Amino acid sequence: MIEKVAIVGTGLIGTSVGLALRRAGFSCEIVGIDTSVAEVTTAVQSGAITRAGGFEDVVAADVIVLAVPVLAIMDWMKQLAPLKRPGQLCTDVGSTKLAICDLAGLYYAGGGFLAGHPMAGKESGGAALADASLFDGAMWLFTPIFEEMTAIEVEWRGWVAKFGARTMDVDAERHDKICAWVSHLPQMVSTAMSAMFEDEFAAQPELAAEFGAIGGRALREMTRLGASPYSMWRDVAFTNTKPLAATIFALEQRLAHLRENLKTPELREEFEKANAFRGKRS
Repeated sequence: MIEKVAIVGTGLIGTSVGLALRRAGFSCEIVGIDTSVAEVTTAVQSGAITRAGGFEDVVAADVIVLAVPVLAIMDWMKQLAPLKRPGQLCTDVGSTKLAICDLAGLYYAGGGFLAGHPMAGKESGGAALADASLFDGAMWLFTPIFEEMTAIEVEWRGWVAKFGARTMDVDAERHDKICAWVSHLPQMVSTAMSAMFEDEFAAQPELAAEFGAIGGRALREMTRLGASPYSMWRDVAFTNTKPLAATIFALEQRLAHLRENLKTPELREEFEKANAFRGKRS
């Protein structure tokens, strides 16, 4: 039975996990650890965690949730593996899974690790933006590397379901390829657009003012993800380079095709394909 949870990283996702646990009825201790005193303090004040803890609290927890960027997750996995107790579960919320699962195969060969990825978030991070309902209706992906589920893994999956999330098990390599399309590429597109606009208008205050005044919903939606932090997406790019590069290249080709056919019937065909895609998802 899970009686103590340790959340490593009390930013948006980590603090939201704590709030979601409380909303779902988890009444035992939740300890948070973060390099930022401000973040962990906010998490305590929000009720997401019982108190700020230290490394010894993480080691003593029944479930350890690694809610930090991917490379930091991997560092924590290495530190915790030699100290793992029978019946303990370490899980994560990282945006890429193959590198994490490969490492888990080396360091957690005896079990006790469950890789996870909630498909939820906001363009800006931080404990102050955390929300107990962040996972409502969201897909929470698991990429298990062991065939048999332990009792504590089954229990943790049950809590995730109580968060309001839908769950799916998917192979780690498949996960990274799919997420390169559905999550990582949209982020890079928004980042590129936002950076391009900054280069184009930042040095021209009058033009920038007009740009801001005229730009409407389409501009806001297309650049919303441009506010996302480099600290997280750097690790995504480092650990999912090949699939992400492939999607960016595919988009480059598609944009070139549009550019070359602005006055041909093929432009209509592109809009019809786009309309069909959206129609299936409305």
